[in-house]
Amino acid sequence: MWRAREAAHEQRVDAATAAHRERRSGGRSHPVEDFLFRYYGNSPARLRRWHPGPGVALAEAAGLPRGAWTHYRVVGNAVELDVQAFLAARGDAVAFVRDLVSATAARQPRLGCFGLHEWAMVHGLPAGDVRHAGWALRLGRAGTDAVVEEHGIRCSHFDAYRFFTDSARPRNALRPTRDSQVAMEQPGCLHAGMDVYKWAFKLTPLVPSDLVADAFDLAREIRVLDMQASPYDLRELGYDPVPVETPEGKTAYVERQRDFAERSNALRHRLLAVLDAVATGRPAGATAGTPRGHPDLHAESGALRPVRAVPGPEPAECS
Repeated sequence: MWRAREAAHEQRVDAATAAHRERRSGGRSHPVEDFLFRYYGNSPARLRRWHPGPGVALAEAAGLPRGAWTHYRVVGNAVELDVQAFLAARGDAVAFVRDLVSATAARQPRLGCFGLHEWAMVHGLPAGDVRHAGWALRLGRAGTDAVVEEHGIRCSHFDAYRFFTDSARPRNALRPTRDSQVAMEQPGCLHAGMDVYKWAFKLTPLVPSDLVADAFDLAREIRVLDMQASPYDLRELGYDPVPVETPEGKTAYVERQRDFAERSNALRHRLLAVLDAVATGRPAGATAGTPRGHPDLHAESGALRPVRAVPGPEPAECS
């Protein structure tokens, strides 16, 4: 049974990443979809590798390469995730993600930003210096700057705000920082919604691959709106603009933003169910192979610890 699930996951990811892999082989870039791979730093090959998550023993897998994968262990003729080893290595990361995701899901979505973070990233820059220099600004240089200057910017997401231009940063009503991320992240933010994918794959193999793939699919949908509402003219690629500088565009943006907030929260709750189950030693939703329990988690063996810093390096760029 688990081999069928593995094959189904591989086929799903192959279909979802086929266009990206084809473009990459030809050295072609894409202003919308490359973000999911370059900014988040997860390759199609890693996304393709199937992990069942905690509490699942994969029968007759002991002789397979999976038995030597990091954070797995062989038990008889089966292979399962070594939760203790994973938490010993990544306990701080797990604690941070639990803290951030639970705080985000508990907040009401704020829907008044209208995607102006993308506009703030190009405010005042010469045409050749913008992130996607190969694509025209649909309102031109002056028109784009005017949108930023005539609207209030209310970006709560640090990983967008840190890429604002020097002239746009003081125009933001908020001052998000890395240290304030847990306190400020909210589910109406498109980038916070895409980041559910980031947090899920960063905790691989603890997080089951079906959840990671679902988060990838949602991030892909959100990224489309992110760039449709941007200042770039991407109609040549089939992306009609959502003109957030107009009342009609704002209404269309908020309607889709609200839907993404609800759907990203559903994924957050699924992710929290996995992390909370590990914290209490109870597997969550184990269906493949043979369910197994977990020993108690203690501080000296990688128990969950509350932290307030992001583990690992920050993404290199945002676009």
